[in-house]
Order: sequence, then structure tokens, then C-alpha cells
Amino acid sequence: MVRYVDEPVRVTVPATSANLGPGFDSLGLALGLRDELEARVVGSGLLVEVTGAGADEVPRDASHLVVRAMHEAFAAMGATQPPGLSLRCTNRIPHSRGLGSSSAAIVAGLVLARGLVGGGSLLLDDDALLDLAARMEGHPDNVAPALLGGFVIAGQEDGGFYAVPSPVDPRISAVVFVPPTPVRTEVARGLLPATVPHAEAAANSGRTALLVAALAGRPDLLATATRDYLHQEFRERAMPESLALVRSLRADGHAAVVSGAGPTVLCFTDGPARPTAGWATGPDDLLRRCPDGWQATHLDLDTHGALLGP
Repeated sequence: MVRYVDEPVRVTVPATSANLGPGFDSLGLALGLRDELEARVVGSGLLVEVTGAGADEVPRDASHLVVRAMHEAFAAMGATQPPGLSLRCTNRIPHSRGLGSSSAAIVAGLVLARGLVGGGSLLLDDDALLDLAARMEGHPDNVAPALLGGFVIAGQEDGGFYAVPSPVDPRISAVVFVPPTPVRTEVARGLLPATVPHAEAAANSGRTALLVAALAGRPDLLATATRDYLHQEFRERAMPESLALVRSLRADGHAAVVSGAGPTVLCFTDGPARPTAGWATGPDDLLRRCPDGWQATHLDLDTHGALLGP
């Protein structure tokens, strides 16, 4: 019989950036910006407390995405639904900006639920958790790095999902430029064409392969490797300022892309504690390129993924 633990469970989950230019629906990277959550089984009812990003927009009932994910995990583990739940969310990942806030919520809910069940990691291992997260999100490119950390190549095959971690050169970090206005993923996806020319698909495949190698140890190739032919330009109508910033940065040789479905722009750079490595302008110079009204942040890449806390 499944037993719930008495003490609260805490988890932190990183922001993520998918696509990274050419790796549409297949590449994802965890970033050093984390949501923090705490859940506890209580005698009755549902209490959801939210502070930070999206606090004025998300529901406080059972439709909250973290709560929905928790109930999915309880069912997958064969547990009866708990008598009541208390959930606290401290959100730092901006919502509807292409930084994986929904994937972080899903992964957090699944990990919290697993932690609240005695022996939960045996009832729902990481492979099963990833599969459940990808089915809830619809694709694995954000949920995989949110769960595993680092740079992940992910996809779907024969009705299931796969996620393969790939190395990242420790010199690489990123600056994210976050605009004040969100764009919903459904809107951005709705602008994509049903087909693309074969030559452009082939070019995109080559850039995606090159990007894996560039991230692993050839950061000098990142500007070339992040060139996209498949999706970014088609989304311009929903985020013209983002595409203008991408073009401006790339014209100066920077590896700039739309993060996920946008509208955030991500630009690869080197770290603040390291001298500029010759392949990138330092982060301080990039931060000065931030458009008025936007927020720019320099982030290291996250290597841990979802972490249970004390």
C-alpha cells in the first residue's frame, strides 16, 4: 500500500531554452535560473500559494499546472489521491517568454509527488517521469533539460520519448534578453508553415549537427551553428522586436537565437569570471545591447536539473 510521507518536500527546477536556433523540437539547454517549490500532504483541501513571476495570472485551484502534474504522478504510482495538499511556489522563470516555465512546473509537480510517496523513485523512475512530463507538455525538448540539467538531445520514437545528455564546454554561458510582452507558444507555433523547401531542411540538419559539436568543445563555431532556416523567421509577425534583436546581434557575429517559441532572445557568451575567449564578446558588452524596457540577465548553464531539497 502506498504511503505518503509526513514532512514537506522541496524541489528547485531550472529554466530551459529549446531549439537553440536550428534544433527545432529536439535540442534543449538548462539555464541557471530556478523556480523553488514546496509541497506537503495535509488533512484536507488544497492551498496554493504563488509569489514571483506569473503570480497574478496562474490559478490557485486544481487546474494549477503543478497540481495537475502532481495528480498525474500520483495516478502513475498507483497512489490514491492524498486527502489534501499544500503547495508553495516561488517563481523566477518568466511566463510565456520561451524559457520553459510550463515545463518547469510539470517537472516540479512530478518530482514533488514522487517525493511525497514513500519509495516513489521506485514506483516512478526518471525514464517514466520523463515520459509522463513529455506527454503532458507535448514534446520533450524543454522537460528533458529541466529534469536532467545540461544540454539534452530529445525526441519521440515509436510512441515513446528519448533524451540523451550531451557535453557542454564549461567556457560557455548565455545572456537572455526578456521582453516585457509575452507570446503564447500556440500563437508562435501557429505561424509555422506545413512544409519547407528540401534545401532549407538539409541546411538546418547540418547546422543542428554542428551545434552539438560547437557546444561540446568548439564555441568558436556557435555563430555559424545557430543559424536557423526552419522556424524563427516565420514567427517574426508575433515578435518583430525579438527578430530585429537577433539580426542585430548576429550581424555583429554573435550566436543569438530566439529562445524556444520566443519572444526571449538568447545569446551565447563566455563567463564573467573568465577573460573573453576570442570567440565571443564578454557578457557585460552584451548586456549593454538590451533594448529599452527589456530585461537582460547573464546566466551560467545549469548542470543539475531538478533537485530535491532538504
